Amino acid sequence: MRNFTMTMLLLFLGFTSLNAQNVVKGIVINSDSENPMQGVSVSVKIANVSSVTDASGAFTLTGLPDGRQIVTVSLNGYETQNFPVELSGKAVDLGTIFMYEDISEDQDLSTITITDDELNDDTSAADNISGLLQASRDVYLRTAAFEWSGSFYRVRGLDSENGKVLINGIEMNKLYNGRPQWSNWGGLNDVFRNQEFSNGLTPSNYAFGGVLGSTNINTRASEYSEGGRISYASSNRSYSHRLMATYTSGLLANGWAIAASGSRRAGNEGYVDGTFYDANSIFLSIEKQINDAHSLNLTVIAAENERGKSSPNTQEVFDIRGIRYNSYWGYQNGKMRNSRVKRLYEPIIMLNHYWNLSDNTTLNTNIGYQFGEIGNSRLDYNGTNNPDPTYYRKLPSWYLSDPDGPDYENAYKALTGFQNDGQIDWNELYFGNEGSPENARAILYEDRNDDKQLTANMILSSELNENITLTASAEYRTLRSENFATPIDMLGAIGYLDVNTFGSTFDQQQSNLLTPSRTIGLGDRFKYNYNFDSEVYGGFAQLQFKYSNVDFYVAGQANNTTHQREGLFQNGYFPTNSYGKSDKLDFFNYGAKAGVTYKISGRHLIDVNGGYITKAPSLRNSFANSRASNVTVADVAELNSEKILSGDVSYIFRSPLITSKVTGYFTDVQDATEISFFFADGIGGDNSAFIQEILTGIDKRHFGVELGIEAQVTSTIKLKGAANIGQYTYNNNPNLVITTENASAQGFVNGKRDMGTASLKDYRIAAGPQKAYSFGFEYRDPDYWWFGATVNYLDEAFVDVSPIRRTSNFINEDGDLFLDYDPVLARKLLQQEQFDDYFVVNAIGGKSWKVGDNKYIGLFASINNIFNQEYKTGGFEQGRNANYRELRDDNANGTPSFGNKYWYGRGTTYFLNVNYRF
Repeated sequence: MRNFTMTMLLLFLGFTSLNAQNVVKGIVINSDSENPMQGVSVSVKIANVSSVTDASGAFTLTGLPDGRQIVTVSLNGYETQNFPVELSGKAVDLGTIFMYEDISEDQDLSTITITDDELNDDTSAADNISGLLQASRDVYLRTAAFEWSGSFYRVRGLDSENGKVLINGIEMNKLYNGRPQWSNWGGLNDVFRNQEFSNGLTPSNYAFGGVLGSTNINTRASEYSEGGRISYASSNRSYSHRLMATYTSGLLANGWAIAASGSRRAGNEGYVDGTFYDANSIFLSIEKQINDAHSLNLTVIAAENERGKSSPNTQEVFDIRGIRYNSYWGYQNGKMRNSRVKRLYEPIIMLNHYWNLSDNTTLNTNIGYQFGEIGNSRLDYNGTNNPDPTYYRKLPSWYLSDPDGPDYENAYKALTGFQNDGQIDWNELYFGNEGSPENARAILYEDRNDDKQLTANMILSSELNENITLTASAEYRTLRSENFATPIDMLGAIGYLDVNTFGSTFDQQQSNLLTPSRTIGLGDRFKYNYNFDSEVYGGFAQLQFKYSNVDFYVAGQANNTTHQREGLFQNGYFPTNSYGKSDKLDFFNYGAKAGVTYKISGRHLIDVNGGYITKAPSLRNSFANSRASNVTVADVAELNSEKILSGDVSYIFRSPLITSKVTGYFTDVQDATEISFFFADGIGGDNSAFIQEILTGIDKRHFGVELGIEAQVTSTIKLKGAANIGQYTYNNNPNLVITTENASAQGFVNGKRDMGTASLKDYRIAAGPQKAYSFGFEYRDPDYWWFGATVNYLDEAFVDVSPIRRTSNFINEDGDLFLDYDPVLARKLLQQEQFDDYFVVNAIGGKSWKVGDNKYIGLFASINNIFNQEYKTGGFEQGRNANYRELRDDNANGTPSFGNKYWYGRGTTYFLNVNYRF
């Protein structure tokens, strides 16, 4: 009766004499239990009007002025929601408003985003998508992001290039490799909470997206609730200390709004030896509401990040020194110094115009400019031995595999030397340069990428009627990327000769024939120097239909991508094809997707999505050896756009006690391209060369089942579980071509050798664990303290196989089968390594205190891998041993010099955070 009375009252308010004034109404319910929520605050600050919901969850705001207003719905422990409304003397019904528990306050602190300190930057083996999933409320996706990310788990076995990340509608995925660079806005958790995540092929309000979905991060100043926050965190994962401060004004009476945040993250050493961390981040967003129809927002993001990398190692190295060992550092004057440092500083400036064309139509116009540099340092040593302490000739295995028999004496010396030291000898490098300071034997340099990218787009959203919504956009992106090497430390010298000592002729030794045998110093460009130019333009359109029993959508996109290289050096190996501009690569691409949600009842839903997308090759996979020449992949092999066919079917059950979702999925990828660079022995017999391994026409198949379930067994205890049972395999035998800088190398024609097909079909893709299970609980006490724990089981992770070993080159010597070839041993040598399965137990907990009006102190702590489980997160076969004989001989003593290289997960780690909100 009470509900009926309230409904009649609201109808009366909407259609009687109060119609002359502005009224906003709605009903607030709990997203989990679907029960009405009483005592929820609803306010419009600029009008100084507020109310609270009654027992039925209903509220009504009256006495509001005309124009655009922001209705704020808030309750401690739940996400604050802001609803822009246009008032013009009529009642506005916000309908049913779902309140979601504020998981961001707790769970985004439980994991230091793995993308801030990826264990490997040079291959896709460590690619991680946890950042893409943090905005999701889906229990399976939350588990993947927060529980499994430390194992480099990939949802559906796909790289992060298959998901789009946007800030204020502007795409942030890099044109170089298609992946988002999360470090560009790392350390700004407080102001990056406003996220809209679209899972898989489901529709987005901002972009067509990828097969992994899209995340739009909203930094509009007026969308932040008024308040401030100061927090301190301590950890032993990547950084040791983090200090963060944020203030947001909310929308002020004069139409201005401001949001500002800054953070400092630092640590002398993370979990892995020698991995220091030094990062500073600032954020500023200013909005001015010009009038009811127009608003401008300026966002500035500047995140500076510098950190020491960690090395992948063979099992021999890990067995001697343990999983925290890192070969990239050594002591200098009593302090750790890492030779492999990633340094990043790429500020972002955005200007966004929001235009309310009518009550039902908006147009957002966005311009973004990103500039700056990324540097990756390493040692260069023209005149000395390899300073890497894990160089194969310095390890015991080298002496044990001596062709004249095991050399146990020197093997023991190598073992004890590596046990007692085994780090870079910086003093020796300085000493070696003292004898010839004008021509250093070794220096430290950076591989640099200095990018300037301009993006502009327009996004139109219109409610055509109460059932149909149109979203459309047009976009333009242009990139100029400068790529070069430059010395950053001469190690006591003043000059260094810019030559390639592997060249067999004077010309081949020259990095730049325009300035042969040049001596360079700090800040000079050497080794290579070229520009990338890319341009993308296109758009998408989407229609969404919503009815009582069924929702469905259709969407399509089209775009055009061009890539071009401009060489600024005339390389001695490619005197006629390195200086000047390359051919322009041009790709036209398109995509289409559709989906339907059938509502069997309020608790039972069926969701189906399917799509077909073509995708241009990235810059990285478009040029055979961009540091040396203008040769494109299309010059030596067939280069096509990727073709992706994907679909999923889900059953969703929702009740006051249980929320669950089970999904079956598949994704077929065709015509992918991959390029690798390494030194190979055993090409066409006994030949050796530094090669570019170009694999084209790759087909991959990903399919499996995902499950997520939550059960609110009592008012304080929640059980949760998640699982993925997947299988990700190569689905064909792709074509393999190798190229080398030496055009006259034996067995190569104009620097190219066609290796035929690589027998990869049915090998597993190295995409992290292909089976993962999680079970946990969460207890939330009415006195605002809580804790939880999960047990995670991960299985079927595989090493990344070497394609060149799976070609006819493996068994042939210039076309003839090896006379000593043993097919049984060969099968054993080529068997793909599967990592051991493992359990990881994690625990989290926290407490909050109210210390005044709208002021809170919060404490959060987490412990990951409580039982210090050792496990491999990824690895790859080294391609050095390219044929049967080389691989057999290297494995003869059981400890190969060129065995697989691995990354290990962290042992027991902690994260502690205390914050003050006001």
